[in-house]
Amino acid sequence: MDAQNIFIWKRTFRIIVVIIIFTSFVIETLSADPKFEACKPHNCGTGPNISYPFWIPKEQESYCGFPNFSITCNDEEPVLTISDDYYVIREIFYTNHSFLMSNSAVYDGDSCPTPLYNFSLDRTPFNYSPSHYDLLVFYNCTSVPAETLTIPIACMSNATLHSFASFHEEALEYMNFSTESCQSMVNVPVDIDGEEGFGNLLNWNFTEILREGFVLSWTANNCSSCERSGGRCGFENNEFICFCQDRPHLRTCHDEGHIRKKVIVGVSAGLGAGLGAFLISYICFLMHRRRYKKRYPSSLISQNISSDPSSKTIFENQGSLRGVHIFTYEELEEATNNFDSSKELGDGGFGTVYHGKLRDGRVVAVKRLYENNYKRVEQFMNEVEILQLLRHRNLVSLYGCTSRHSRELLLVYEFIPNGTVADHLHGEQAKPGSLTWPTRMKIAIETASALKYLHASDIIHRDVKTNNILLDNNFSVKVADFGLSRLFPTDVTHVSTAPQGTPGYVDPDYHQCYQLTSKSDVYSFGVVLIELISSMPAVDITRHRHEINLSNMAINKIQNHALHELVDCSLGFDSDQNIRRMIMAVAELAFQCLQNEKEMRPAMDEVLEVLMGIESEGCNIVKTEEVEIPADSVGLLKSKQPPASPDSVTTNWISWPSTNNGSS
Repeated sequence: MDAQNIFIWKRTFRIIVVIIIFTSFVIETLSADPKFEACKPHNCGTGPNISYPFWIPKEQESYCGFPNFSITCNDEEPVLTISDDYYVIREIFYTNHSFLMSNSAVYDGDSCPTPLYNFSLDRTPFNYSPSHYDLLVFYNCTSVPAETLTIPIACMSNATLHSFASFHEEALEYMNFSTESCQSMVNVPVDIDGEEGFGNLLNWNFTEILREGFVLSWTANNCSSCERSGGRCGFENNEFICFCQDRPHLRTCHDEGHIRKKVIVGVSAGLGAGLGAFLISYICFLMHRRRYKKRYPSSLISQNISSDPSSKTIFENQGSLRGVHIFTYEELEEATNNFDSSKELGDGGFGTVYHGKLRDGRVVAVKRLYENNYKRVEQFMNEVEILQLLRHRNLVSLYGCTSRHSRELLLVYEFIPNGTVADHLHGEQAKPGSLTWPTRMKIAIETASALKYLHASDIIHRDVKTNNILLDNNFSVKVADFGLSRLFPTDVTHVSTAPQGTPGYVDPDYHQCYQLTSKSDVYSFGVVLIELISSMPAVDITRHRHEINLSNMAINKIQNHALHELVDCSLGFDSDQNIRRMIMAVAELAFQCLQNEKEMRPAMDEVLEVLMGIESEGCNIVKTEEVEIPADSVGLLKSKQPPASPDSVTTNWISWPSTNNGSS
């Protein structure tokens, strides 16, 4: 057959395939599961698309989202009720589990919008963003503070009563301004990015600040795997469900039953539509044959088209920057099959991570920074600068990156094939008994070793969590994702910065003082230790409201002599005395790491020393008499020495040497 006939037959084949696929889609859609149909995304007028974990009661069923994520559509605007007030959701960022909203008063046409209630996230599943601050609003005050920064509310003020807002309650008290002179005061959340943000807001009026809004985040099951498989996420009987066109599935639509149905539907549709498609295509072939003969001479069709070598030339010419190999965007696009969604490995810090294969055969993980993140260049350069300096067997290796002038910012890491610790503890790869206690001890020790190395290099990770601890096929640790890391100056004791990190792992002292130290990593590592003991996630809104945060749950269980209620029953806590003693010793160490005051926590080198002692001398651990500690831990936190938990153990290898290395 000549070249032009081959070309036309290929075109004919494509038409047949398209018709079969379309017919299969129509047949399967007509038989879709009712819950799949009920949970299709909706929106309120021009507002953002509403889908899991959010849901609209009048449009969707309750199983389409989380219980406390219901949204009301008022005047074609999505509205969420928090603290007895209404807030308009302006945008939802499903990729990083956050949303932007503003007080509805600024959208109601009110000439003087003023919040009436204190804003609180108590009994809600949401968290503040790292750049959150409280703006205090004072109404009807008989006096006005002098020589301090305030934002007047002119529409609520007159000759005798004054209303204003301020970020500086302590400054007001210092200036002897008495808040008792005001009839009422409420707090309003505001997002401020750095010190320059304060200066910008002070130039705005009060209404503009309210309209600017603030960002909240949530913690819920990741929906990406279900959506990639063609399903729609939901929450039924207190567990995550993937609603698919055939039936509900536990995680994705790609199980055996779903595949079998797709095959049957596809074959049936193909048999039904194949004959008609072939006849139509053959007629098209006859009609176009003569025209293609004239338009495409065989000499042109049959010749080979050489590949464009420009990307290779660029790649070879760019070389490296500060010791980091520079890849072209085109090469990484090719390696990930144009960033195919089926190659997504998950979210890492400020970007999505893809599985890829380079031209030289290396299998890699490519991190693609979010396009809508205004900090992406800063995070990108920061991560490259840090990673290219580090060499440790338990840290993920950086192969290279794109140029900062590339169309997108991409990082290329070694690929770690066995998922994350979170996957094996309470994720898609979790199986009872599969992660034994010796393996968990190995994970804890290797992670502590990596963090000790970082701290010795004057680097704070600042996002230590089980999702950032990767595992190879031998369950060896590779700590990853340095997007939130910061180089730690050697001549200061802390770095002042707005709180960042992942809910459930963030140092509470850091939240209060905005002072970042290596002890912030120690607190987060304490949460990781509790996860290794319990196999529970750091945050779970389906637990009792007092136990949503795993660190709080652990402290309470330990203080109430109920450690057995926390431990994963598959670890042998009740059947193996050696494992029982080791787990109790690790729980004791975690208790020390989770102290609210950073001075009460051990340094990471001490943590590593204790873990290695537990592993090597576990058989010799002797449980001593329990130490009674009241439920109120205030006394604990005032102690000059690290406090012991009620189930503490004494060994000949535990010590708390004083350190003077600037890491406290």
